[in-house]
Amino acid sequence: MRWTQVGVALIAGAIAMTALLESSVASGQSEPTGASAAFTSTDPLVLDARKLMDQGQFAQAEKLLDSAGPQSQPAAGELREIITRIRIAYRLDAAAMLARLQQSVPGATPDDLERWRRDGQVQFRLIDGRVAYFEREPSNIFRFCGEAKQRRQTAPAEAPQWKLEDHLARVIAEARKSGGSEVVPMRHRVRYVLTIAANAPQMKAGAMVRVWLPFPQEYLRQRDVKLIGSPPAYKVIAPSASSEPPTDGAAQRTVYFEQAVVDPAKPMRFEETFEFTSSAYYPSVEDARARPLPAKWGGAYLMERPPHIRFSPQLRETVAKIIGTETNPLAKARRIFHYIAANMSYCAEEEYSTIPSLSEKAFASRRGDCGVQSMLFITMCRLAGVPARWQSGWETKRVDLNMHDWAEFYVEPWGWLPADPSYGLRQSDDPRVREFYFGHQDSYRMIVNRDYGAALTPPKSSLRSEPLDFQRGEVEVNGNNLYFPWWDYDFNVDYLTEGP
Repeated sequence: MRWTQVGVALIAGAIAMTALLESSVASGQSEPTGASAAFTSTDPLVLDARKLMDQGQFAQAEKLLDSAGPQSQPAAGELREIITRIRIAYRLDAAAMLARLQQSVPGATPDDLERWRRDGQVQFRLIDGRVAYFEREPSNIFRFCGEAKQRRQTAPAEAPQWKLEDHLARVIAEARKSGGSEVVPMRHRVRYVLTIAANAPQMKAGAMVRVWLPFPQEYLRQRDVKLIGSPPAYKVIAPSASSEPPTDGAAQRTVYFEQAVVDPAKPMRFEETFEFTSSAYYPSVEDARARPLPAKWGGAYLMERPPHIRFSPQLRETVAKIIGTETNPLAKARRIFHYIAANMSYCAEEEYSTIPSLSEKAFASRRGDCGVQSMLFITMCRLAGVPARWQSGWETKRVDLNMHDWAEFYVEPWGWLPADPSYGLRQSDDPRVREFYFGHQDSYRMIVNRDYGAALTPPKSSLRSEPLDFQRGEVEVNGNNLYFPWWDYDFNVDYLTEGP
């Protein structure tokens, strides 16, 4: 499916979900949406502006939003900001896109680029009559365009000295040897630095800068969290989410700073160093041991949560086909995991703040990054009667450090089990390694978030750069959000335990 067609499906789904949003409010649902008010509003002006955006008429949408009265706020203002963010993400014209592509495909021509675009192998949007290419291309071209992959000229990559599959084999061996499920603890020391660019917008002498940095939870196999230092001095460390569900503490955990701007011509730097221990989890999950939910369970983690968790008719039908007559909850979750592994492809993704619904996007496009795939897994599990929820932070492997999202699903007698849909089925002849990321977890995780869209500590007053997830941090200047292009971050890990 082409990206423009995906956009039609996403906006149509976003508009159709408004009745569900109203019913959620009526029933007293209080879970955060994890989305801008622009994607949950039922205001006619905002809905019309979204339709214009879907048609590629961004300037007309902006003009309409500029005419919005108080009754259309804050959704209209936030949609105006989302348009700006989309323009930033799709700032490459054909010449700039071709120049990037030719660095890896020297003979690439304008006709090649146009052909690949027509075939849906290049991510783009139509904005005010022009083709605008995604800023992270050509990474997706080399995932989905076979011709481009064949013609690509790159230096041979060195074989990594550390391999994930070696670590997984060690986890499995130690779990079997010890008879325990929590094994291979890894002590991490993390240095995280957020730097605001010199002369960033609104950075005037005396302006108050507020910064939230990610901080690990104390949760199950992640423990012994310790802050080592934080220049400048921090104001607040959010308490760890400590209950089930995590109503006590912060579901998205932070270290919070405040500092006035002294010289706007100089960058501002906020830093934290902390330690934590993360252990792998390898229980023996067998269908024969699975039991139904307890009668007192209620509806926790089984309900819709628009806009990102929504039970569309098409999704209901698909889940019914996947599950068939299966009644075992573990087997149902496994079938969904296998479905996503077989039908979803990883891609470089837009910022979540610009996506109306992660699960709708995943289902419509069959493409998505870790968070998009995890949200589809969560939504499908809930439809199948298996409680499921969000978890995220960082993958801290000894190669390829990165932000990462995954999921948890609930099956008795184990309780909450991890699942990592984007890691999927590993390429291994050992079925235990191949199926590792269904019900198990490696030692290289840093859990920051036990939910999505939760309020920061203290709350942020403006639309977050990332209203759903929290991994890079957030910045506010005099009550106004400072978006990602104006600051950068660095995540560095020292491993205090030997690998793999």
